[in-house]
Amino acid sequence: MTGRLWVVVPAFNEERGIGATLAALAAQRDTDYTLVVVDNNSSDHTVEVVRAFAAAHPVPVIEVINEARKGTGAAADTGMRHAISRGAQLLARTDADCLPAPDWTQRIRAGFDSGLRLVSGQLIPRTDEGVSWIDRTIVRVALELASAFGKLRSGNRDPKYLGPYVMTPGCNMAITAELYSAAGGFPRTAIEDLHEDRALVNAVRTITTDYGLRRDVRVYGSNRRVRAWGIRKTLAWYADHRYRPDEVDIR
Repeated sequence: MTGRLWVVVPAFNEERGIGATLAALAAQRDTDYTLVVVDNNSSDHTVEVVRAFAAAHPVPVIEVINEARKGTGAAADTGMRHAISRGAQLLARTDADCLPAPDWTQRIRAGFDSGLRLVSGQLIPRTDEGVSWIDRTIVRVALELASAFGKLRSGNRDPKYLGPYVMTPGCNMAITAELYSAAGGFPRTAIEDLHEDRALVNAVRTITTDYGLRRDVRVYGSNRRVRAWGIRKTLAWYADHRYRPDEVDIR
């Protein structure tokens, strides 16, 4: 699908890690896109790191905007709507602790070319953070089980839905601008309040069946919660926040 692609990255206090994410995005085989980093009112040097990277790497074009309201949902929505206002027709999102594979944007375009209007990608645990192979394997298995369980979950089953539930990680997804607007976008929420990615895909399911999983659209996600909380508490966090620590913004 031809069209202007924008990639949105919400970021909060990511000065130590966002450089690796930016490097992975700059190393894409297809750099015909604009990157917008949405600073979620960081108190560190995230913005300075991004601007320094942008000055040293003219491709892709990188913009920095701000969203003061706390939350990945709020920041991601601000970025998506900024991109749409600038003429974006295709939108993709990853997060500031993630490493998209080198063919990520290329594979996203292929997903759109196949007829999808919402592309759900494959999330794979990063291997460079000192987390054991066993814990990474448990995370991968848990992701597969969560994807399967999501289809059975009562909240994801309703006659209003036109097609089956597809787990769509917010850090690895893409959507057409027109569908994003029609679905109402990401809820403008904090990460501890709502899984904004699940809310968006369920809104999409009331509109179309043109969505689906593309396992070749790969992003390597951070294990920093596993490192900080351990595997059991991390899995409980992702299972509807059954574990709720005082501090959720692990850095």
